[in-house]
Amino acid sequence: MRLTASVALFAGCGVLAACDRRPDTGAVVVSAIGGVPHVADASRVALDTPARLLMDSTAQGLVRFDAAGQIEPGIAERWIVIDGGMSYIFRLREGDWGDGTPVTAEQVVTMLRRQIGGPDTARAAAGARNPLAPFLTAIDEIVVMTPQVIEVRLSRPRPDLLKLFAQPELALLRLRPTGGTGPFRVAHRGRAPLLRPAFDPGQADPDDQREAKPQEDVRLIGERAARAIARFANRDSDLVSGGSFVDWPLLAMTSIAPANIRVDPAVGLFGLAIVRRDGFLADAANRAAVSQAIDRSAVTAAVAPNWDPADRILPDILDSASLPQVPAWTLLTQDERRAAARQRVAGWKQQIPGPIELRVALPTGPGATLLYAQVAASLMAIGIVPRRVGIDDAAELKLVDAVAPYDSARWYLAAACVACGDAARTALEAAREAPTLAERGARIAAADAAMNEDVAFIPLARPLRWSLVSTRLSQWQANTRAWHPLNRLRADTN
Repeated sequence: MRLTASVALFAGCGVLAACDRRPDTGAVVVSAIGGVPHVADASRVALDTPARLLMDSTAQGLVRFDAAGQIEPGIAERWIVIDGGMSYIFRLREGDWGDGTPVTAEQVVTMLRRQIGGPDTARAAAGARNPLAPFLTAIDEIVVMTPQVIEVRLSRPRPDLLKLFAQPELALLRLRPTGGTGPFRVAHRGRAPLLRPAFDPGQADPDDQREAKPQEDVRLIGERAARAIARFANRDSDLVSGGSFVDWPLLAMTSIAPANIRVDPAVGLFGLAIVRRDGFLADAANRAAVSQAIDRSAVTAAVAPNWDPADRILPDILDSASLPQVPAWTLLTQDERRAAARQRVAGWKQQIPGPIELRVALPTGPGATLLYAQVAASLMAIGIVPRRVGIDDAAELKLVDAVAPYDSARWYLAAACVACGDAARTALEAAREAPTLAERGARIAAADAAMNEDVAFIPLARPLRWSLVSTRLSQWQANTRAWHPLNRLRADTN
């Protein structure tokens, strides 16, 4: 994605009066797009951006992401991987749950088992409610080795396991009484909690840590995008986090300096999943006609400048043994694609007279409206009647907009397989159960081919994720995870 190119054209803050937005004193104020921040167990409820930020800040996992989206220590101070990637051994750092109760290996193991969905089995992970659990089925068991050491044993190697453990959905949260290990504590509760750096017994100067440093505090607010943007434009906040394509058009209505608008090079899926496979969409050739008819360049250009379109599920080879599968129609011009799709629709109507109606499930917001207008125009051009419905309503096509939690081609294929056929599902399951990395790569390649033939997903682009960032936040960095920990915003924080 090259959205950052348009921002880079500006010379810098010397010609942009809005660059220095707030004085470098007091708590950092963060507006996260979503609901009121709350601590929640991801194995029970879905987490939006404010909840994910609060969980990551107050109840970190074994490891966590730094400002660049790389792995850094969390509850675990160090780790080793042995037995050819089949065993991860973590040594826990000294810490407590916020009330002085020390963290023990036994507690951590119990919490990890709860998040995955059971004591030790892959079957439990497959049926767990945590959204990451289906990608943790290679975990065979989690055991206590010493009071400060745990081992995660795998049935199949998973090189990207740490990236999953760093996700807020795997934050280690004590339920009764509720608490986590930091790096922040909630100093003042309410709809906009004030977070304060937690005391770290591993640091050299405990007395210095206990001194009040208001510039290290963070005020976390959860609110609608329009309110968050207005707050930033009024110089009442330092960061807006969690922006997506839905809200991007709102920025054009503000005077916020382009240097403050930051876009992540996010990786993941953005497209329409085919969720009903009856009627016209029961035939793979018909599904392909719908996919090739959509003018992806028009879709992305209508929402944001320089947002690159995508015509395949996989962005790169990743851990597949083959290059990403590409639909056959990519060699045609857009006019040729649309003509072939129109012919396919006309042939279907000769057999089964009557209109072909497809419901498209989308979120609310100006970006989604612009996207729908272009998708609807493409469908009408080939003789299909589109109808927009809510994201949770019954539909034939449903938008998937997700950042990849780790870098495996299987995640992309599994996330795209909302209602794919038996052959594709069998190939994906075979890839999941591959006993070696080499065999996994070969099976992922086969699954990619099966998904391409099945046409169960219509790629449109890669996820669009943006933030508004004050120059006060010198440590903020764009990254592929589109994740920005609140303790990694300023150079002087913990």
